[in-house]
Amino acid sequence: MTEPFPPLIGTTGGNTGGTDSTRVRRRKSSGLGQDIRGDVDVPSFATARKGTPPLTSPADLDTTMPQKTDKAGRRSKRRSLRRIVSRLKRQCIRHTWLGPLILALLIVSLYLVYPYPSNPIAACLFLSYPLDRNDPLIPATVRADPLGPIHYGKGARDFAFVGFYIIVLSFTREYFMQRLIRPVAIYYGIKSRAKQSRFMEQAYTALYFALYGPFGLWIMARTPVWYFNTTGMYEDFPHRTNEAVVKAYYLLQASYWAQQLIVLLLMLEKPRKDFSQLVAHHIITISLIWLSYRFHFTYMGIAVYITHDISDFFLATSKCLNYIDAPFVGPYFFVFMCVWAYLRHYLNLKILYSILTTFKTVGPFELNWETQQYKCWIAQYISFALLASLQAVNMFWFFLICRIAVRFILYKTADDERSEYEPSESEVEEKKREVKELKEEFIETANGAQGVLAGASATSDRKSTAVDHGSLGARVKQRNRFAKS
Repeated sequence: MTEPFPPLIGTTGGNTGGTDSTRVRRRKSSGLGQDIRGDVDVPSFATARKGTPPLTSPADLDTTMPQKTDKAGRRSKRRSLRRIVSRLKRQCIRHTWLGPLILALLIVSLYLVYPYPSNPIAACLFLSYPLDRNDPLIPATVRADPLGPIHYGKGARDFAFVGFYIIVLSFTREYFMQRLIRPVAIYYGIKSRAKQSRFMEQAYTALYFALYGPFGLWIMARTPVWYFNTTGMYEDFPHRTNEAVVKAYYLLQASYWAQQLIVLLLMLEKPRKDFSQLVAHHIITISLIWLSYRFHFTYMGIAVYITHDISDFFLATSKCLNYIDAPFVGPYFFVFMCVWAYLRHYLNLKILYSILTTFKTVGPFELNWETQQYKCWIAQYISFALLASLQAVNMFWFFLICRIAVRFILYKTADDERSEYEPSESEVEEKKREVKELKEEFIETANGAQGVLAGASATSDRKSTAVDHGSLGARVKQRNRFAKS
């Protein structure tokens, strides 16, 4: 999964003319020194596949006429079914968004057969556990408001909701990348398939967080934790219910990160240098999401979500700008560094500090399973350990980001000594043709040399045979002369 970061516009060179026939500047490795590390470098199914299978196969080319017997008819039907399944499989591999779409439509169809809340499939499509307005689990302030929003509880059916939207997000990711983002990459002159894949991945990530970053801020504004008010995370604990938009936001984010982790663990691509840190980041993130949701620390989870979503947007967009050689990528990269430092370090360290201080002093601090009171000493230790681990991974990435910035400032070059130039597809094909021609010339030369050696060996054999025959004849003549004498 390793690849050099694409070049900055900072060096001399480029097109020397203005016509379409002008030779295009050769793309080099990044002036930032290397690819920016972060938690957005997860491949997709489309960008990870090595090749696309043909649309035809030997099974499709079978033109054998079935005989007019029942047995032959059954065999023909089985062959037709296998042919259909094989063709569908190839289409799903070629168009990786097709499989998730079919599965999602199948689930929706199962719900439409009996479109009522009692249908078990309803848990996949809609939020579960709506509560009556006077339910004691709902906070008293919400119950006192007759116009207040409906609150929802938590339970096992929420896993079905997360699972279904993992499928939906898999479809949207693959479809947007192949149908919408790839033409943009081609338009900006990104010819290498590997660079197109990176651009598509980062562009989709930027698009996703461009939506969920502001959505998260709007959700935070509806809670006591606005703007990163750490005291509000622990007031009126436990927060056993949430209104619909808050619960939907939390579970959809869980679906996104779970989908990322699944694709990452499938090892669809060669691992990058920071693969272990990337896997650790996603495992810690999923653990934090589930534990915070199960044990009612969702307000803390919303704050952590936002710090990562907004910084990931700037990370992905800075990579996209660098891939298309945008002239302002240098200043934008500096803005990204400031946003990363503020959100992922300052605010997250502020949350960590609150776990050591206000976690214990604000609100109840005890373990009571009957009242679902989980804000206690063990929750404090677990929360701090997981967030501190996440902070350690973010600091490691920030160190790499700062090193890239320092090298760019000091050397002002678009060449990276540690990164190899990645040729375009046309250059790869040309290189293959050259290698093939060299192989053919070598084989012809070897065959010619072998023929020469074989001819020389035959000549020497004939000469030695003639010498042998000459010496034998001489000996016979000598014997005859000796006999006559």
